[in-house]
Amino acid sequence: MTIATTGAARSAQIVSAWSFDVFDTFLVRACTTPDGVFERTYELSGISRTCPNVSVSFVQHRIQAEGRARRAAKDKRGAVEVHIEDIYSFFPFNLFGLTRSDLSDLVESEFAAELELCRVNPDMLRQYSEMKRTGHRVGFISDTYWDSDRLARLLRACRPGLVWDFLYASCDHGSGKSEALFAKYLTEQGVDAGASFHIGDNEQADIKGARRHGIRPRYYPQASRELASKLQRETSLFELLCPGAPSRLDHGSRTLRRMMAARSAEKSPAFHLGATVLGPVMTAFDAFVSERCEQIGGPGRRVALGFLGRDGFLSQRIWQELHGATSAYLEINRRVSLMASADTMQPLVDFLAKIAKLDAPTFRDMVKVVPPKVAAFFAKAPDGIVSGQELAEALPALMETGELLELAEILRARLLAYLRHAIPGFDDCTDLVLADLGYSGSVQKALRRVFDLEGIRIRLHGVYLISLDDSFDDLAEQDSATGFISDLVITPHVKRMLVRNVALLEQACCSADGSVRDYDGDQVLREINPHSASQIALATDIQAGALAFAAGAADVARDFSLSPYAAPDVAARWSAATLARLLLLPDGDELALLGGLQHDVNLGTQALAPMLDRDFVRNQITARGLSAACTSAGPPMWLAGSFALMSPSYAYLYTLFGANRLPADVFEESPCGVVQVGLFRANGEAALESVAVHRTGLGELRVRIPVSRAMGIVMLALPLPKFAAEGLLHGVTMQCAGEICEAAASQDVIGIAAGSLVYAGVQRNGEHYRAESDDGCLLIPVAPMTQEIAIYSIAITPLGAGTK
Repeated sequence: MTIATTGAARSAQIVSAWSFDVFDTFLVRACTTPDGVFERTYELSGISRTCPNVSVSFVQHRIQAEGRARRAAKDKRGAVEVHIEDIYSFFPFNLFGLTRSDLSDLVESEFAAELELCRVNPDMLRQYSEMKRTGHRVGFISDTYWDSDRLARLLRACRPGLVWDFLYASCDHGSGKSEALFAKYLTEQGVDAGASFHIGDNEQADIKGARRHGIRPRYYPQASRELASKLQRETSLFELLCPGAPSRLDHGSRTLRRMMAARSAEKSPAFHLGATVLGPVMTAFDAFVSERCEQIGGPGRRVALGFLGRDGFLSQRIWQELHGATSAYLEINRRVSLMASADTMQPLVDFLAKIAKLDAPTFRDMVKVVPPKVAAFFAKAPDGIVSGQELAEALPALMETGELLELAEILRARLLAYLRHAIPGFDDCTDLVLADLGYSGSVQKALRRVFDLEGIRIRLHGVYLISLDDSFDDLAEQDSATGFISDLVITPHVKRMLVRNVALLEQACCSADGSVRDYDGDQVLREINPHSASQIALATDIQAGALAFAAGAADVARDFSLSPYAAPDVAARWSAATLARLLLLPDGDELALLGGLQHDVNLGTQALAPMLDRDFVRNQITARGLSAACTSAGPPMWLAGSFALMSPSYAYLYTLFGANRLPADVFEESPCGVVQVGLFRANGEAALESVAVHRTGLGELRVRIPVSRAMGIVMLALPLPKFAAEGLLHGVTMQCAGEICEAAASQDVIGIAAGSLVYAGVQRNGEHYRAESDDGCLLIPVAPMTQEIAIYSIAITPLGAGTK
């Protein structure tokens, strides 16, 4: 390689060079998106004091000012490149209590924000230094409104002593990389394009622009398209779930995730999910647990840390990875702790009421005995199976309290023996920290009763990823409970929505071992894990990705001078948005990956519940309406994912409902007409009944037809041309009960098989239909009725001119 010097000789020489884009390539910013600089500008400029809580308006006006400046430049000079001063000349000074004399102060505030947020990218710096060491010419080409003097100051502020052979700022030359800036660089520097390289993150400007001029490009994206899409959804959720909080300044947590993803080798989708989504959340939670342990400790205190199994399994593995063997994994569940803490019948009654169904063997596994009256109670039930609520109500008359208390005392002794083995120096502890996913501290409260019954004075402190904070007012005075994602981070409405869908998180975090049922000395006696080998393997792979993130995050954060956990409230808000994005707005790949998971009820039964059920949600919407569908109890356990199976927009509507942002008068149904429905009896008699037609906020029509068993109806005839001659039939459902109000509210919705419906005088292709004449009908067979009332609901999206 020959380096030319001056004049004509320069252009005759072959010169190779490496050029680097500046922003989001050689430099990265410790904020969620580039406009985080504008949010920090708002804080640094002093406007945040004179006009508090308007950062969103400031950022949007800064963006709009840039757009207007570029349009004006295009009209005046035919090019969109502008300087920073040009941008602020279009800023609405008066709105924020400023005058035009404050323009330079705003410019300096924004540059100060850049100086604060920008970091040199060590990966790029290594390439830069290597190219310079081997004799290449190196420098920078940037599309930017910062002139070359300020750009130079910024580069040297991030890397003192940095030198370069050339530096081009688009605003100084009136042209960007997509236009003539590369050509100007090649001409002025005498660079041979075919022997030179350009590295950048923008596919249009850096890659296509360089290639168009014969320069060999090297693409350095900040994130894959898939990860970028996830990050965009997270931002939308952050602004929805944490209104008023700065949505772009995160102390570098998102930059850390992007850089970690860029450095990670390609692995399985499950590993990638763990590394890019679950790992960041659980690593932030680990920092919260560590800080809480430090707060609890102090002179005269001996603090022990235990992670509650099974859901705390991943958290404990991350703690071991980052802190060594300074914690215990405690296999204690609600069932064992409640039984061990029983000093009356009530804890068992409360526990049983939460179980859907159980039989005598399951009861024996929980309580260790089946008294004769209890056995007789089960024997009278169909197939020997009763609901937990039924048993809870009957139990006080079926079992002696003294018998239960003897069993509780035995289990309590075994539990304490296990704790003494699992926690070295247990009896010398003053404080025991219990870390878990959450939510209402039932194990912590039960352990408090165990300790009190045995005269153990150890204070208990729950540290939870997600806390239902209104559940902790009854804690003992000396104890505490703290949530990382608390009601000070997101609202109680949002919290309930997350917990409704949290089964997915539990399955991703839990141990592959079965749930604890008893102890034998230092041994844990477990139930058989009812999950399939494939589900266990999937969870293991997700956890491996999360561990990989946790293991590497500190080094990458140090390389980029990031402090993602420096402000616990900021870390908690972004962790909430990251977790909410996975639970509430999953993408298609995540639905395919996770949709086959099943959730074990883990209340002493082997029952498994499905995560997803699209038909369930569709039937609920048809029969009960959107808002009622959003409040459905499980299963399915992943209700938001079930909405997402219908469409991403339905998932977002569910999220809006959970955030209390779905107005009922907009999205619920209202009457829009009446239709005469034909009712046919088995003897051939027929009658017409007027029923209301309702229109929903999504433009669907609802017709609900109530029938009683006494009417003896065998067929319903719905005259489609009378209100929707053409449309999409989304389904027909049935609800049954003893009274009409009870039937209408029932979540037990049965979908009528499409093959049993008869289209008379109606063309049908899948969901689409078109009536061939004015007397076309949809015939709906009425099933034999076992209860007094049945309500048949029909959901239609009308199409075409035939809509009434």
